[in-house]
Amino acid sequence: MGNRCSGSPLPGGIGGTIRAAPLAAGRACTCPAWRVRAGRSAGLAITRAWPDSCILLAMSSLPIFRSAPAAPIASLPESQAAAQGWHARLELGFEAGPECTVLRHRRHAGPLRVQRPFHPEGIPCHTYLLHPPGGIVGGDRLEIEVAVESGAHALLTTPAAAKFYRSAGPLACQRQSFRVAAGGTLEWLPALNIVHGGARVELRNRFELAPDARLLAWDLLGLGRPGSGDRFESGLCDASLQVIADGRPLLAERLRAEGGDPMLNAVWGLQGRGYLATLLAAPATAETLVALRSRLRQVPDALFGCTLLPVPGPRPHGHPVTGLLVCRWLAAAGEALWESMIEAWALLRPLVLGREPCPPRIWST
Repeated sequence: MGNRCSGSPLPGGIGGTIRAAPLAAGRACTCPAWRVRAGRSAGLAITRAWPDSCILLAMSSLPIFRSAPAAPIASLPESQAAAQGWHARLELGFEAGPECTVLRHRRHAGPLRVQRPFHPEGIPCHTYLLHPPGGIVGGDRLEIEVAVESGAHALLTTPAAAKFYRSAGPLACQRQSFRVAAGGTLEWLPALNIVHGGARVELRNRFELAPDARLLAWDLLGLGRPGSGDRFESGLCDASLQVIADGRPLLAERLRAEGGDPMLNAVWGLQGRGYLATLLAAPATAETLVALRSRLRQVPDALFGCTLLPVPGPRPHGHPVTGLLVCRWLAAAGEALWESMIEAWALLRPLVLGREPCPPRIWST
């Protein structure tokens, strides 16, 4: 649901205060981009900006995390992440070949690698990203840049969860940037990010989509390890997500979770559920949204919500509204959440990409 920027209260009786923050990127809007806050560290809305207006989106009763203006999100001070650690960088470039997508460009530094690409379904190129050390500690910095050119189709996943361990102070940074050219297709389907109690983590995800680009991507985050008694009572997780469509900000959000913060258990926050997930699908229509809502099985003891963000700009008369489908889960169990994400991907793949599901073989090992 959406409320025009008029200062009206959030739907459903959600508490909190609303304050304005100026939009700092793109053409100036006729009204400010709202930032919503509840408590001291959690927001409950997405800020969505068009060149000439703003709209505040809230999904039913599902908490949506701290919004940010549609501007590039600044990293935390470099000095906090400059401690000694492993610095790794991986660049991948996919192009359309005569018979299938090929990994044309590959460059790495430090402990980030990819296995030999697979082509189990013809054109799409399945690629597994590897981080041999397994765990990530304070001072480590991982950077991934992926480019998918016109006509190429890349599916990327990881063999195991990324584990961020306790830090004495320095940040562990993971920054990931994806660019999909017109007519290109990207599926970004990594395993869970697990942030141990006491860890200090910065996570950045940015997707740039050209017109006619296709995207299926998800992000899974676990705060603590509830099964081992780790309730994330200390530490920091600063995570952001941006989607740029045809050069315009379409989605910009930020979650800052501090260990022991009341937000982790509050009704207006995470409600004691330590597993969060976001799934993105583009281009999607209202029919895509309805199909997913009606066919996806619910995760026990979890909250689920999805919405469609229309891509701004003209469209041919009679054509359906297309945009970015944003789905969210807030769950108490990581395994059930992973299974639900795979189910949602399998439902959306034929609708968004026109291909039947072909799960990476590594998911079965």
